[in-house]
Formats: sequence, C-alpha cells, structure tokens
Amino acid sequence: MQNPTDYHYRAVQHILRYIKSEPSQGLFFPTDSHMQLKGFSDSDWATCPNTQRSTTGFCVFLGSSLISWKSKKQKTVSRSSTEAEYRALATTVCEIQWLRYLLQDLQIEESGTPVLYCDNRSARHIAHNQSFHERTKHIELDCHVVREKIQEGLLHLVPVRSDEQLADLFTKFPHRVRFRTIVPKLGLVSIHRPA
Repeated sequence: MQNPTDYHYRAVQHILRYIKSEPSQGLFFPTDSHMQLKGFSDSDWATCPNTQRSTTGFCVFLGSSLISWKSKKQKTVSRSSTEAEYRALATTVCEIQWLRYLLQDLQIEESGTPVLYCDNRSARHIAHNQSFHERTKHIELDCHVVREKIQEGLLHLVPVRSDEQLADLFTKFPHRVRFRTIVPKLGLVSIHRPA
C-alpha cells in the first residue's frame, strides 16, 4: 500500500486479532456431499473512498463445501448499485463456468444445474429481461454473459434474502453477530472442536 491510513491500520489489527483468537479454523469437506455448484454473488456500491469503485464479492460451493471465493474492487465505476450488482453477477457466472470446466476435466459429474443466489431484485430482472434499454446499454456485455447461461439452462438465478447473503462477508464489514452467523455457513469449523 502506498498511503496507509489509520483506517487501514485498524483493519489489519482487527484481522490479526481474529486470526489469533481462531487459530484452528479450517474448511470442512464432507465425503457424502452432493456435487452441485452453488454460488452467492454480491457487491458493495462505490465503497472505495479514492475511486468510488464498487467491490465484487462471491463464494462458490460444491455441495456444502466452499471451494472458491473472491473479494475484488471492480475495474470500472458503476453508476448505480444495480450495475455494480450485475457486474458482480457476471464475474461469479464466469467463475462458476470455469469451475464446471475444471470438474469436467477431473471427470467429476455434477449432480444438478448450478444455482446462483443474488439479493438484488433489479439485477435479477435485467438477467431475465430479453431487451436492452438505454439505462442498461453500458453493461451490455455483462448482460450477455449472464443471460446466455440462464437461457441455455446452464444456470439458475435465484433470489436470496439480504440477511442470508453469504457473499456479504466478502463485500461488507459485518458486525460481530452477523460475522459469527455467516462463518459456520461457509463451512469453517474448528479442527479442535469438530461439529
């Protein structure tokens, strides 16, 4: 980082405190899990104080096991929260497609069509809407990526309540209570106290 601030210092302290308090956390991969890809996609609109760019966050599960996740600043400034959410959807769709190719290469058969959960109603509407409007023209490529997979039946886009959105962990800084409810849903368990 070129110009760290007190905010960055406090964030690093928070991370180090968490790591120190939970040294035995790890991902659990059960042997009896089904082989369906399930993704959660979210964004936090215009959160970068310097560039006003949004943050994309997603997590992808194979059955009940977390296998892929990302939190990254978007490359362009979004003019609305819907645009930011839709860009996050497109990024997640590309990740799911890459994971499908990887599973095929490993000769692992999926047990159903991948499901992608999104808590933004407008973004889901754009994905299912056949026509482009002047307001969505600037995200046209992302629209094609998501819509094509849905129309071909290669992906189901499903609504999720905001309080059940697991990708929030990768876009927002959740309160302690919210954090403690999300972490077990990601499959993180203590290796010293298995469930």
